[in-house]
Amino acid sequence: MANPQLPSKKFYIFGSGISFSISPTIHNTGFKHHNLPYTYEIHESENIDGAADIIADSCFGGASVTMPHKLQVHKYCDTQTETARTIGAINTLIVKNEGLKRKITGDNTDWSGLYAIIANYTAKSGHNPQVGLVIGAGGASRAALYAMYKAGVRHIYLVNRTLSVAEEVKTAFRSLFHITVVRGLADLPRYPEVIVGTIPADTTTEAQFASLFHGRGLCIDMSYKPRQTPLLTVAQRHTDWATVTGVEVLLAQGFDQYRLWTGKEPPRQEMVAAVWRETGATEGLSLL
Repeated sequence: MANPQLPSKKFYIFGSGISFSISPTIHNTGFKHHNLPYTYEIHESENIDGAADIIADSCFGGASVTMPHKLQVHKYCDTQTETARTIGAINTLIVKNEGLKRKITGDNTDWSGLYAIIANYTAKSGHNPQVGLVIGAGGASRAALYAMYKAGVRHIYLVNRTLSVAEEVKTAFRSLFHITVVRGLADLPRYPEVIVGTIPADTTTEAQFASLFHGRGLCIDMSYKPRQTPLLTVAQRHTDWATVTGVEVLLAQGFDQYRLWTGKEPPRQEMVAAVWRETGATEGLSLL
């Protein structure tokens, strides 16, 4: 039974083309575990303005934000965390009541989820990657680049179909760390030791990634539809490479979101089990 002393709140995921999202499973499992009178739903719209009425509702508790809204949702925030401003993308809205005034803060947990995965890989493998590659230059890419920087990756490369967009991302981070933009995967001057894919899996082929994997390393694909992507398939042919699916990335950042919204530790095992039941996956999470 939900705690009657707490006000009801409604949480959402905002984005476009997200009918398959498993975020409701993650967060509703947590709300049930802690007996919270909260719900989490999907809300699709072509632009973030399509969620304006929901954000204005007094029952609005917060939201996950995915593409294509991560770079525009700041217009509905009263403030942003320093990290969100640095990354230039928001994936989490946090609502706090300060007296009679409601305050909406924009934050980013994509980076912290990725950072946790890289840190756990380093701890378990004893391998501290020094060369990183991010594929794609959207909002998720910015979080991946920042996570690599925070994890101590010294040489960071960025590949994107449109070079001018990649150069804009490079410029955005220039006061913190250096990013080398390369024209294509065949033009990398060093072999990467940690790779993060941030583009839709259905726009890629295995052949694109055939030359990427040498030595040992960590490959993460943030796309999770389908769960088994061309990038992960190629990486798994190399026994010294660890792979992390988009579902695992979603869980990692979701744990941080849950903590920000509720102030409680997420029931990780229950959330993971619920996701595996929904996705039909049977293996465990190696790096969470």
